[in-house]
Amino acid sequence: MKKSWFLQFSNALAQVAGRASTFVIAVVLVIVWAVSGPLFHFSDTWQLVINTSTTIVTFLMVFLIQNTQNRDTAAMQIKLDELIRVIDKAHNALLDLEELDEKELTIFRKRYEKLAEEARGNLRSPPRDIDLPDFPEQGDNHAQSKRDSAGFCIKAKPKFA
Repeated sequence: MKKSWFLQFSNALAQVAGRASTFVIAVVLVIVWAVSGPLFHFSDTWQLVINTSTTIVTFLMVFLIQNTQNRDTAAMQIKLDELIRVIDKAHNALLDLEELDEKELTIFRKRYEKLAEEARGNLRSPPRDIDLPDFPEQGDNHAQSKRDSAGFCIKAKPKFA
């Protein structure tokens, strides 16, 4: 697949801009500019150099970052859509969800918030055959039990004769 010149350019520039060495170079340039202040008597031109250069770089980087973020987000949405599509019990209505307006998204969000609340409620009253960390409102039901590093109760294994 042939990539456009802008895609190649923006990918390369994003890679260069994200390096630690690029940050160090920028810091060194600012230090050189600051140290050169007395040499130029802190003139308006001296200030204009840093103001103009940082404004131009910032202006261009906003568009580069937005372009990169748009492509990354689109790729991630396609991957998520594929995962939803191939999972048998997943709801295909969730495909392409990012295209809905805020009102429609709120309806979906409320449904999933209710499911999450129910799931947390189930954790607070677990079946008797599993151990979960105690919730603060329940008190410490296993005060005398040993606990592992994550706070789970460790049951003694039954001894067989």
